[in-house]
Amino acid sequence: MPEPAALTVTLCTSCALGRTGFAAPLAQALAEAGVAAKVQTADCMSGCARASTCAFRSAGKTAYLFGDLGESDLADLVNFARRYAVSPDGTFADARILGALRLKALARIPG
Repeated sequence: MPEPAALTVTLCTSCALGRTGFAAPLAQALAEAGVAAKVQTADCMSGCARASTCAFRSAGKTAYLFGDLGESDLADLVNFARRYAVSPDGTFADARILGALRLKALARIPG
């Protein structure tokens, strides 16, 4: 079985959540959950209308951009990352498994 594609998680640091240093607890929570991910930051992700954005992407998979995030979304972000990492193409038959993130999706970009 091939190794899963590397997961990159990018958090906007122009937004309130990114300015709090949320990237570090997110990276720690992902590692503790056994999700191999590179967590990085970007100065602006142009999601200002629904600020505090975070993107998930892996080569060959659908990429996701979420907004309106807060520290209380940490568990849902970890849950999403866990499911995304094992999804062959990054898509989900039923978005309800994503919890509150299904209502915070700004974009789903085909891989």
